[in-house]
Formats: sequence, structure tokens, C-alpha cells
Amino acid sequence: MRLCSIAVIVLLIASPFGFASSRSQREHGETVLAASGCLHCHSIRNQGGHKGPDLSGVGRRMNKDRMRMQIVDGSKSMPPFGDDLQGADLEDLLAYLHSCRDKKKTISSTPSR
Repeated sequence: MRLCSIAVIVLLIASPFGFASSRSQREHGETVLAASGCLHCHSIRNQGGHKGPDLSGVGRRMNKDRMRMQIVDGSKSMPPFGDDLQGADLEDLLAYLHSCRDKKKTISSTPSR
């Protein structure tokens, strides 16, 4: 019983640090996104280019492993960035992109008056 209580206390103490860490990862990832030139082709929340897909909801559409493959290896229409993005920069970029979960806006079919 005592071991269980200690485990709960440790989890409660560590939780804020986990959230702060992931927040700083996402903030750094957003900086990496801008510094790496991703916004020349991609947009997020109406900021950036339109050559590539809008990444506003990419965190809902793709998991981190798929995003990592896309970034590192590229695709038919996207060059690979594996030589440019590695280590903490890549992981923080993935954390930021995974947090981008905006829902696609739908146009109402009901006429407004």
C-alpha cells in the first residue's frame, strides 16, 4: 500500500514537469518549422504558403511516425529533409505538428439571412 502511495505522489509531482517540457518542445518545434522554411510551401492557420498541404490539422490526420517518414524521406512532391532536420529539432517539430489538430472548416449549406 505504501509503495502505491509513493508512486502516486511521484506521478503527481512529475506531471507539471512533463507538461512544461512538452510545451517547450512544441514552442521550439514551431520555431524549427519557421526556421526550416516549411512555411514557404505549407500553411498553418492561414499563415504560410499554399504549394503544399495545409498542416493546421495534421496532428489529427497523421501519427508521429508517418510525419517523421514524410519529413525525413520526402515524397513525390516534397523533398527529403532528413539531412537538415535531426535529433531534438526533428522531435520538437514532430511534437508541434502533432499538436496541430484544428478541424477542417466546413461551409454551411444553409443560406444566411
